[in-house]
Amino acid sequence: MKIYQFNRNAGKEITQFDSNFVMSRIGIVDKKAHIGFMYLNKEGIVGYHQAVSDQLLLVVSGSGTVRGENNETQIVEAGDAVFWNKGEWHETMSNDGLTAVVIESEELDPSAYMKLRK
Repeated sequence: MKIYQFNRNAGKEITQFDSNFVMSRIGIVDKKAHIGFMYLNKEGIVGYHQAVSDQLLLVVSGSGTVRGENNETQIVEAGDAVFWNKGEWHETMSNDGLTAVVIESEELDPSAYMKLRK
């Protein structure tokens, strides 16, 4: 399990075409991908299971805890991106609720665009 950041501070100021916004790049997908939006209610849980493919959880709002195969839990919040490799055991929980974009694909490489969270 690796945790990256895609929050505003991790982004780049875009001014081309008279634009004024910040873009945090997530990655490029060359293979077929499944993209979904997940809503974890209060006391919500995505039970401990193996990732069926590389998986990236982009926390959009709320907070929670994640754990991987080493059984260590880490707190995540909006702007954090959690990456699990195919076959890696993992779990996501939230006491107060959490929403996230989930990207699953055969080949994901978030390190190409995002920096690891410190």
